[in-house]
Amino acid sequence: MSTEDEKLLKEAKKLPWDERLLHKNWKVRNDANIDLAAVCDSITDPKDSRLRDFGPLFKKTVADSNAPVQEKALDALIAFLRVADAEVGRYAKEVCDAIIAKCLTGRPKTVEKAQAVFLLWVELEATDAFLEAMEKAIKNKVAKAVVPAIDVMFQALSEFGAKVVPPKKILKMLPELFDHQDQNVRASSKGLTLELCRWIGKDPVKSILFDKMRDTMKKELEAELSNVTGSAKPTRKIRSEQDKELETEVVTETVGAGPCEESVVDEPEIDEYDLVDPVDILAPLEKSGFWDGVKATKWSERRDAIVELTKLASTKKIAPGDFSEICRTLKKLITDVNLAVSVEAIQAIGNLARGLRNHFSGSARFLLPTLLEKLKEKKQVMTDALTQTLQAMHQAGCFTLTDVVEDVKVAVKNKVPLVRSLTLNWVTSCIESSNKAVVLKLYKEYIPICMECLNDGTPDVRDAAFAALAAIATSVGMKPLERSLEKLDDVRKKKLSEMIGSSGGSQAGLAIKSGSALSSHEATEASLVRRSAASMLSGKKAVQISSNNKKGGTTKTNPMKKADGIGQSKSSVVEIEDVEPSEMSLEEIEARIGSVVSADTISLLKSSVWKERLEAIVLLKQSVETLGDLDQSAELLIRLLCAIPGWAEKNVQVQQQVIEVVTYIASSVKRFPKRCVVLCLLGISERVADIKTRSHAMKCLTSFSEAVGPGFVFERLYKIMKEHKNPKVLSEGILWMVSAVEDFGISHLKLKDLIDFCKDTGLQSSAAATRNSTIKLIGVLHKFVGPDIKNFLTDVKPALLSTLDVEYEKNPYEGAAAAPKKIVKLSDSVLPATAGLDGLPREDISGKITPNLLKNLGSSDWKVRLESIESVNKILEEANRRIQPTGTTELFTALRGRLCDSNKNLVMATLTTIACIASAMGPAVEKSSKGILSDVLKCLGDNKKHMRECTLNTLDSWAAAVQLDRMVPYIINSLTESKLSAEGRKDLFDWLSKHLSGTVDPFEVLHLLKPTAAALSDKSGEVRKSAEVSFSLVLRICGQEMRAIPTRVSKSDSIASVQDLALQSQALFNIKDSCKYDLMKYFREDLHRRLLSTDFKKQVDGLEMLQKALQSNCKEIIELVDILLRWFVLRFCESNTTCLLKVLEFLPELIHTLKNEGYALTESEAAIFLPCLIEKSGHNIEKVREKMRELTKQIVLVYSASKLFSYAAEGLRSKNNRTRIECVELVGFLIDHHGTEVSGQFKSLQLVAALTSERDGEIRKAALNTLTTAYKILGEDIWRYVGKLSDAQKSMMDDRFKWKAREMDKRREGKPGDARAALRRSIRDNGLDVAEQSGEVLSRSVLSSALARTLVAANGPLDWREALDIISLGSPEQSVEGMKVVCHELNQVTADPESSIIDDLVKEADRLVSCLANMVPKTFGFSLAGASSRSCKYVLNTLMQVERHLPNKRLAHAVRERTLDNLITELLLWLLDERVPLMDDGSQLLKALNVLMLKILAVRAFCYFIHTAKITGAGQCRTYFIFVVLINLLRPLDPSRWPSPPSSETTASRNQKFSELVVKCLIKLTKVLQSTIFEVDLDRILQSIHVYLQELGMEEIRRRAGADDKPLRMVKTVLHELVKLRGTAIKGHLSMVPIDTEPQPIILAYIDLNLQTLAAARMLTPSVPMGQSHWGDSASNSPASTTHSADAQLKQELAAVFKKIGDKQTCSIGLYELYRITQLYPKVDIFSQLQNASEAFRTYIRDGLVQFAPLSPVHTKSLATKPDHANYNPSLSLPEDYGVGPWPPSGNDMAEFKPQHGDERIDRNMPAAIAVTPGTLDAIRERMRSIQAAAAAENIESLNRSMFYVNGNVNHGLPGQHQVSRSDVEPPAQQPSVLPMDEKALSGLQARMERLKSGSIDPL
Repeated sequence: MSTEDEKLLKEAKKLPWDERLLHKNWKVRNDANIDLAAVCDSITDPKDSRLRDFGPLFKKTVADSNAPVQEKALDALIAFLRVADAEVGRYAKEVCDAIIAKCLTGRPKTVEKAQAVFLLWVELEATDAFLEAMEKAIKNKVAKAVVPAIDVMFQALSEFGAKVVPPKKILKMLPELFDHQDQNVRASSKGLTLELCRWIGKDPVKSILFDKMRDTMKKELEAELSNVTGSAKPTRKIRSEQDKELETEVVTETVGAGPCEESVVDEPEIDEYDLVDPVDILAPLEKSGFWDGVKATKWSERRDAIVELTKLASTKKIAPGDFSEICRTLKKLITDVNLAVSVEAIQAIGNLARGLRNHFSGSARFLLPTLLEKLKEKKQVMTDALTQTLQAMHQAGCFTLTDVVEDVKVAVKNKVPLVRSLTLNWVTSCIESSNKAVVLKLYKEYIPICMECLNDGTPDVRDAAFAALAAIATSVGMKPLERSLEKLDDVRKKKLSEMIGSSGGSQAGLAIKSGSALSSHEATEASLVRRSAASMLSGKKAVQISSNNKKGGTTKTNPMKKADGIGQSKSSVVEIEDVEPSEMSLEEIEARIGSVVSADTISLLKSSVWKERLEAIVLLKQSVETLGDLDQSAELLIRLLCAIPGWAEKNVQVQQQVIEVVTYIASSVKRFPKRCVVLCLLGISERVADIKTRSHAMKCLTSFSEAVGPGFVFERLYKIMKEHKNPKVLSEGILWMVSAVEDFGISHLKLKDLIDFCKDTGLQSSAAATRNSTIKLIGVLHKFVGPDIKNFLTDVKPALLSTLDVEYEKNPYEGAAAAPKKIVKLSDSVLPATAGLDGLPREDISGKITPNLLKNLGSSDWKVRLESIESVNKILEEANRRIQPTGTTELFTALRGRLCDSNKNLVMATLTTIACIASAMGPAVEKSSKGILSDVLKCLGDNKKHMRECTLNTLDSWAAAVQLDRMVPYIINSLTESKLSAEGRKDLFDWLSKHLSGTVDPFEVLHLLKPTAAALSDKSGEVRKSAEVSFSLVLRICGQEMRAIPTRVSKSDSIASVQDLALQSQALFNIKDSCKYDLMKYFREDLHRRLLSTDFKKQVDGLEMLQKALQSNCKEIIELVDILLRWFVLRFCESNTTCLLKVLEFLPELIHTLKNEGYALTESEAAIFLPCLIEKSGHNIEKVREKMRELTKQIVLVYSASKLFSYAAEGLRSKNNRTRIECVELVGFLIDHHGTEVSGQFKSLQLVAALTSERDGEIRKAALNTLTTAYKILGEDIWRYVGKLSDAQKSMMDDRFKWKAREMDKRREGKPGDARAALRRSIRDNGLDVAEQSGEVLSRSVLSSALARTLVAANGPLDWREALDIISLGSPEQSVEGMKVVCHELNQVTADPESSIIDDLVKEADRLVSCLANMVPKTFGFSLAGASSRSCKYVLNTLMQVERHLPNKRLAHAVRERTLDNLITELLLWLLDERVPLMDDGSQLLKALNVLMLKILAVRAFCYFIHTAKITGAGQCRTYFIFVVLINLLRPLDPSRWPSPPSSETTASRNQKFSELVVKCLIKLTKVLQSTIFEVDLDRILQSIHVYLQELGMEEIRRRAGADDKPLRMVKTVLHELVKLRGTAIKGHLSMVPIDTEPQPIILAYIDLNLQTLAAARMLTPSVPMGQSHWGDSASNSPASTTHSADAQLKQELAAVFKKIGDKQTCSIGLYELYRITQLYPKVDIFSQLQNASEAFRTYIRDGLVQFAPLSPVHTKSLATKPDHANYNPSLSLPEDYGVGPWPPSGNDMAEFKPQHGDERIDRNMPAAIAVTPGTLDAIRERMRSIQAAAAAENIESLNRSMFYVNGNVNHGLPGQHQVSRSDVEPPAQQPSVLPMDEKALSGLQARMERLKSGSIDPL
């Protein structure tokens, strides 16, 4: 792979997954898919959050057009599906469709992997999506794509079985495939049909498919069906069943070979009825003339009509419909006089029963008495028809014997004996065909009937009764018959016993026969090995099931991992470690270990002298410790030690050394074989029993556990300890288990086996030591798994249970905090748990939830329903109240139906059962329950208290299982449910309050705020009281940081008072060191305790403390004002008047303090406090209302009157009349005293006017008073704001207005509205001074707002200054008029550049841009409040106009840096605001914001926003300024800058988005940096980068680099680009960086690193512009530049310039660039390049160049001479743009160019200019001299040229020109003013230069 490819892949790895996987380069996509597969393989937890992110990616990756990439995408998808769980099924449809479209026609490998993906989707239970995709696939026109689709359906069916893959959908697809034109498709479809026969039988397939295929296909299939033998068994399980299968396999391996119980599970029989589609027979029956026929007088016509019905009803499945009339007709025909008609009618009933099944139940019950009565007929044909029909009705499930017991009782009392006997025979056959559960329910009803019939006089009846009793006894046993048999005589008892015995014997024989057949089948069971559906055909591969058993066990799939997508379609062998050690003689051991252990050592080990054995074992230990590769010899060493000296060694010292050697080997090798553990375990366990070797042995066991996992060691120890005769082995072994559990935790253990061992062995031991050890072990388990362990020990003796309770208290449950102390080396030792977080096993109860149980839950008999509920409780008890969610979905559905049961006792029993299931299932109950919680909550609407209490208990269990956060949506729906009673709402709020005090997610609880607040106005007082408590808790939880606030003080008052004395010396507030996650910790503990006390007296004490500290701690209180406002809201919501009055006493003082400090409430603070204040202002106590009235009027001191007006207007909608009165009066106050400020919201007067129609007289009076106040100010204009009114309202208002006019006339106050007009006139005529005097007449509001309002009202502003006053002082609506004038004036400047307006614009340019920048948030905030977006459009349009005119230098000079910073910040903030798209014309506003920002970045107008614009000249574009502003904006933004109210996002998240947007802006600038590198002030940019890096510091930079921080990466990119473009000359631009400080600035290290990297890669760009090849850094960076052809370079540049001249839009720029070339290369003949051009074009160029001639101090040379290749730089690099403005230059523009060329002259006369090289020590020294000279002589031009020289901008001088002395240069006529220079910076730079000269510091 090339270097470029490697670089591309490396850069691509930084991109997000979606961008990598969809990258335009195929190699990047390929690499991304490989990485994605690796990541998925590394994931072990199916709940890993990364899987949710990966899921949506595959629908595009698998459709990749590149075949290799597509294969890798499929590999990644396979890896993803292996680790995922069933939750990813939601992506199945899209991914399967993509695979069908793109993958099935690809390479063979691609097709194979695609098939594997489909099988994995089936394994993940996404069968529906799979089959839908197959339906699309078989319709593909390309046969190549159809065959793989059929094959994958074939594989899915053969591997998973018909239970997982429903055959019904496949059967629907096959007819279309039988007639396919491609023979391969037909062959595959035949193979798929044969596979279906193996699963559902041949007959159903024939009946469904054979009618739809050609005769030829039928014959072929008939021939193939004869080869299909054996029954089908699934060879692969779905993912939800695999954990259970894995556990079974591990048990099988541990115990030994042989089938486990769970392996003998028969696949449920497929019912053909479910496979076929229902057929409507009513319509064709209507057309056949049935109704006319059955009414005919001829019996043959009646018979023919019924025959037609019988024929139609013979279909497999009949569509449900209204058959009631048909049944009534058939009932009449059963008794027809003609036998044939009667028999045909009975047969038709049988067919209807078979085809309708349970849909025929009502009709069957209706017809049954008639059919039983008809049994009296003696004709055999009639008897047979009746018997078949009755049996069909029962077998079809139309009814049960329990349902028809009354009909049977009537029939057995019939006077005809034949009816009695045949009825009993039918009952007997029904009992024999029913299962035991059904018979258990009906035997009580039928035994008395049979017993009564035993006394019948007819022998046939008695025999039938005996047969019925025998059938009952055979099914349920003799116990139900014992009581009844006591009444019989001995003869009858004997006969019944004989019948029962013969029946039982036959049944037993049958059972034995079937059992042997099953075991035989199991013994010969094998997996099918076939690759395609066509292989089923006899001509291609044998279909016989081949035997593949090994050692009598069944074959299994990979037990070490969940199903492999590819491997399971083929036969694969999984290598499993053999844990049983094989026999090996001592001689063989010695022979194989001779190279490791010497023969002398072995001989000494065999010695009978213990000292020699000890010496040998010590030598062996030393040699083992020095052995290099111990892994190869580990097993041999263990075998040697087990043989000699062996575990029978008597000497303790030798024993200890042997154990130490074994321990060392186990802990040192990389992988310790389990066989070695088995070899040592018996001996080590015996050593544990010996006190002398116990510690060594326990340490050895711990090493074994670390090596192979404690689970394996535990399993082996169980058997050893059970069977060992020494009780010490058991007791001490259990003690070691205690330490092992503490060390390793429970993740490696099978807790069920361990608990069973403790119960069956440890606690049952007669030795007290063993029982005590076991109790300790169970206690340690309690620490890890919690109280649920008690459910597994319910059958333990009570005495032991009490002892265990004591042990539980010693080991309290720690949960996740109980982390393991040691780790296990073996990665696969962690067992796949079917348990929850506590590790306890959960049982799969899906097998016990039978269809019969579910059916009985919906039974019509309440007793049966109750028994079913009790059965569910019994199942939970048997499972130790620990169950898996598998198979419980249908159970929840059935239980949901019982929550609406008419029997309330059953509802309560159901609630109790649901609570038990939730506790037993844990968090998984939420997914399995299918929303049953909403039905549980409905039970709170019951009037009975017991029912509600039972419901609350269920909610408690549910909350304990899934946490309250998950229940919040259901609770919200319940609270808003109108059917919920007041008692139910009250109980639910009380329950909420209890649970909200715990740990909950604030973001979820936040949703409770609305329904809780709504309940505060509930009719019921109890509901309101409970809702207040919940509301306060919700407010406390959802604080500013969304963190929990403690609500109770647990210490007593006496202790608190003592603490208060100790806290007096501490500060009352803790601002700096406070914990941000606990808001109340900002206060001192005693104040905190008082404020949050439930005692109002203590709350008052806390307020008094705040009141005393208000003046001395005003700044701290201002910092905490938002917390205090929340606390005040809580007090407002409470009913304590004393505390409320104290709050109202404190608040005015707080407001005056805020006013004195100049603090104004923020939008978020106002949103916290004002809604509650407005709502509570209508308090029922007059004194409280007065204080609140005064408080609301004082709010305007710290908050905008216009915004307060909005809250007051909202209060007009309150339901409280007193609140509305107070709000109306507040509106009147604001209009009277702050009229101009609130004038923009006079539309709200419509709400006030609407109140004049209220019944309440006080409201009408208050509304009229407010409207009168508005009339005083507005005059007749008020009618525009009051909306549509009735005539009565208008009359009432008109009378009041006339009265007000008369009153004003009496008081000589003028007419209504005159004061407003007078103010406007006075301002226009006399200015602001007169306005101050006349303003008293109008109002006391802020004078600036009055000015703006008056200017707008007086036919708009007159001039530029008035327009600015309106923009700066007015509201958003008022500012529109000012912006109109601004746009008009700017257009005038465009039309007439010489206009005098330009002078005014220049003076106010900075103010203009600043006002517009400040107006951006005002207008957008105003629009978000509900106003029109008109003002937003105007402010953006005005900014567009300003942006167009700012290239005018005189305008640009006046705009400051801070102004542009503010403008860019506001634009970016509103671009990010999520509320803008929701505004009126939001999409247009977003587009305008985006365009404006792009213009700021793309157009160079804003580059002039610096005070040095006069120096740079028209050709110098200071792009650096945008760079500096944007780099500064990369720092975290002040939270106060964000628009209010704050969003739900965190501050960090919002800052991240802002930084990303700034980064995008910087990227756009960096892309064009190459063309502007010589036009920017690199010194200033480098200074900003230096400041940014220094503020971060190296530690933070390293941290952010690891986190891939985008702002830091962008700054590094800018610095890299600068170094790349300037090379080593970049070091000459560090004048503003303190390079001599210690430690050195961080930027220096990055510059050096970039220089080294770029130099090594030969990527440094020449650092000079054209004509400056004398620079040293250019020569060093571009060594090959001199080898380029000078002619080619020049021709290339000239061709580009001529092209510009030929374009109308760029002709002026091209002429100027050509003129510059003639100045830099006077000997170049430019016209030699124009030989083919027209004379007119040549003349145009010549005339254009003449216009520029006066600008140059050097006379223009002849343009016809040829170029001198020795005197010009062959490397030409013209800047892209030399200025912004109209071309060709006008006279004024010419004057602007003169200083530039004057600077050239000065620069050329500086003798050191050519000799000094930037980036060297001499360059810095020379620059220092230039700065000093400029400062001393105040020669700004010299300073400029020095600045530009170091900046690499000496693009006006030539190296070949002669040196001119300084005295030859005429001084310029006019010198611009010298820029101020910071003396400190100058002296600092001088000091650094001196140290550089002396060599005290190294140069850069």
